[in-house]
Amino acid sequence: MLNLGENMGTGFSKRKKQAKLLQQQLSQMQNQMKETEVTGTAGNGLVTITLSGDNSMKDIKIKPECVDPEDVEGLQDLIKAAYEDALSKMQQDTPSLPPGFPDLKSFGLNF
Repeated sequence: MLNLGENMGTGFSKRKKQAKLLQQQLSQMQNQMKETEVTGTAGNGLVTITLSGDNSMKDIKIKPECVDPEDVEGLQDLIKAAYEDALSKMQQDTPSLPPGFPDLKSFGLNF
């Protein structure tokens, strides 16, 4: 006779261990991402933006020679381009998920 309780217990224990391992791996990835910083530039270094691992802006530098009251749109374009450059670098530097990892986007996590 098949003992379902015993089989369910073994399966549950195995899944619990897998979940704990997954949690540890996620925690390590989050810590790794927090420490990550990338810098994007535009206009040959006229505008520089540094982002942290959570995509928040840590620093922005604008050289005085690109500030022209007659061309505010030009400065806005440089800022946007520097931000997009930094964001692109961040996406390239973001660690990829190990094989077999579930799709975390369904949980609202963007790794």
